[in-house]
Amino acid sequence: MNDTTESTASTSYCATPEPGGPKPEPAAEGPFAACVLCQEPTEYPESTKGITLCPVCEWREAERTACSG
Repeated sequence: MNDTTESTASTSYCATPEPGGPKPEPAAEGPFAACVLCQEPTEYPESTKGITLCPVCEWREAERTACSG
């Protein structure tokens, strides 16, 4: 085998893209932002910009976008 084949075989088949931008810091106390999918409170402050997901919806979203290969 040549070096190119070995390095390709050792890399991940399905590369997961990094989420856009850094995650906001969890809020120490309320008011908390509502999840955009289920309206449950999230761990993020209400002032967080963009899409906020509760831990359950965040986990489900990660499952949906994960490589199923």
